[in-house]
Amino acid sequence: MSFRYRDFPIYSQIRQFIIDTYSLTDTLPKKEFYGLSSQLRRAATSALLNIAEGSMKLSDAEFNRFIMISIGSVSETASILDICLDLKYITSSTHARCMLKCETLVKQLYGFSRKLKSTKS
Repeated sequence: MSFRYRDFPIYSQIRQFIIDTYSLTDTLPKKEFYGLSSQLRRAATSALLNIAEGSMKLSDAEFNRFIMISIGSVSETASILDICLDLKYITSSTHARCMLKCETLVKQLYGFSRKLKSTKS
């Protein structure tokens, strides 16, 4: 059995996003290890895991629901980044760079969702 999610470009882009997120969390204060760092890692990882889980569903409509959850996870990541900026844990340039990645992923996920909807018979 092959895992079709591995063929989607968005899957590898989110994998890179997770790597970047983990690198960023390594720079946050140690007191945030069980707080913001953990939540940021889980939100980014959730975006990927929902693509994988959804792709194995029996219909594209079901898969699309998981894409929407992935969009929510990327949005959650963006909100946590806002908190990190407010607490001065990250610079405004780091925040802007990360937000651009989040916005790009959300746009791509919405595009993927539209494509799934257009291919249903």
